[in-house]
Amino acid sequence: MSPRTPNPPRVLIVDDQPSFRGMARKVLEWRGYVVAGEADSAASAIAAAQRLAPDAVLLDICLGEDSGFDVACALTQARPGLAVLLVSSIDYRRCGPLVRECGARGFVLKSDLACADLEDFWRPGGASVRRRPARSERDPRSAPTIQSTGKMIPTKNKKW
Repeated sequence: MSPRTPNPPRVLIVDDQPSFRGMARKVLEWRGYVVAGEADSAASAIAAAQRLAPDAVLLDICLGEDSGFDVACALTQARPGLAVLLVSSIDYRRCGPLVRECGARGFVLKSDLACADLEDFWRPGGASVRRRPARSERDPRSAPTIQSTGKMIPTKNKKW
């Protein structure tokens, strides 16, 4: 389950939950990726990305008071080639246009991280929201997603 490339990307993990950062680190290292560092907020993510110059960022959408969409936008504006993959325990898979607008290469549920084809997102020119269909797309009776609940995505500057 290691990356197919001889030089796997150096990944920055950004999540406000230490338990998820630890689990993501173990999964990424087990799969052969190099973890460049960790951050727990928007400000620390931007500072770490500048300091560590990772090849890829695994970025939680809900960072406490901060929005991962805003962080992705800031990171990819500063470094246009940076491969950002958004993650969340909330299903944002129907938000493809929003994911693309913020500069991220895609979205993966946290629960799918261990089996997701990460190389597909992190290779140069990688995927932009290639995904398996959400359960709600396969079965309309399943749990509601963000579109069916009408919830707004939290963001400080209301840009998204």
